[in-house]
Amino acid sequence: MADFTVADVKTLREKTGAGMMDAKKALVEAGGDIEAAVDALRAKGLATAQKKSSRTAAEGLVGVAVEATCGVAVEVNSETDFVAKNDQFQNFVRSATAAALALGSDDVEALKAAAYPGGGTVGEKLTDNVATIGENQQIRRIKSVAVSSGAVVSYVHNAAAEGLGKIGVLVALESDLSEDTLVPFGKQIAMHIASMFPMALNADGLDADVIARERAIAQEKAAESGKPAEVQDKMVDGAIKKFAKENALLSQMFVLDNKSSVEDVVAKFGKDNAGSVKLTDYVRFQLGEGIEKEESDFAAEVAAAVGG
Repeated sequence: MADFTVADVKTLREKTGAGMMDAKKALVEAGGDIEAAVDALRAKGLATAQKKSSRTAAEGLVGVAVEATCGVAVEVNSETDFVAKNDQFQNFVRSATAAALALGSDDVEALKAAAYPGGGTVGEKLTDNVATIGENQQIRRIKSVAVSSGAVVSYVHNAAAEGLGKIGVLVALESDLSEDTLVPFGKQIAMHIASMFPMALNADGLDADVIARERAIAQEKAAESGKPAEVQDKMVDGAIKKFAKENALLSQMFVLDNKSSVEDVVAKFGKDNAGSVKLTDYVRFQLGEGIEKEESDFAAEVAAAVGG
């Protein structure tokens, strides 16, 4: 008979972010004492961390930070969303994001080599976290933006904590207006970006492979129409223009009114405030996008862990 319950396993994972079987083993060794199990998990060393490195890490957090006219977004992945609720992991993402902002580079390896508050490097702290928390964790990507004057505005959708969440957005507004004037407006643009998922700032920035794929789809549809070749060509061109308009940020219809393009909304805001405003860049990081995730049944895992 196990000396702990399903609820104990869940509590231990929430406290440490540990993997399912690691949590069960720690509780077995601690005779069901959760605090002793926490200590046992934290005492695990580097070899444990290295064993985790091949596991899929598609959960975690996106961190955003802004200072003056610069901003950065950093995605740090873990295996499960339990870790995103763990104070140790949240503190790491927050500190790593601050280090990335100071570094001013989008190079992940450069960030890992940067100094970490309290000693060591960001990479060493990451390795230590893997060992003590018990799950694979990776710094996946970094993107920074800056303006010469104006404001960089950050927004986190469904924030897990200040500056941390599953969707992080940065908006770069080049302007002669004050930061106090720009930030509320920038938040609206950032919410649009979070909602509408633009693929590029403008049509010229859309990925060539994506356009080629859309063109092939449009050509197939046009061919099925049976219309003359010259008409088909116009149909294809029209489809590509529509795709570009709907997926480039500046030409998207602003989500808050669905009447004007984002570009027109920005221009009007500048005019209404007797200043100049230009949206020059943006970042939208959504946690785990592009990572193939393995689906699992959490309830079944817990039952198996406790019963097995």
